[in-house]
Amino acid sequence: MSQQAVNKVIVLGNVERDAEPQFTSGGRPVANFSVAVNESFKNSNGDSVDRAQWFRCVAWNGLVELCGQYLTRGRQVYLEGRVQTCKYDDKAGNARTVTEVVVSTLRLLGGPRNGSAQASAENVGVPPAAGNGASEGSEDIAF
Repeated sequence: MSQQAVNKVIVLGNVERDAEPQFTSGGRPVANFSVAVNESFKNSNGDSVDRAQWFRCVAWNGLVELCGQYLTRGRQVYLEGRVQTCKYDDKAGNARTVTEVVVSTLRLLGGPRNGSAQASAENVGVPPAAGNGASEGSEDIAF
């Protein structure tokens, strides 16, 4: 029996700090960055509560140059991608698990001071997600 599944996330928020373009040990370009999404609500006492949800993001190949040029602290971005969980051992040998958004579409938002730019996986050569759930270059993710 064939099962259908969807793994898609849409995030609209602000970049936490400048993106960090790098190359994996295999020579593939990758950029890591975080996006904060602010939310406000009233708690059970009726008090207003503000909090931020943080999304760790990773962009590959053609999106990396865009990230390096334009993703600066505070910049508002719209992105689409898929959620992925990776396991690795840190420098001390402890097992770690990280959940991140693998970005497939990135739109830079904001005022005219930064202009506007848009890129997506379809037009910058990012390969589609692997069918087995492995990330692009998961064997050499730069943490």
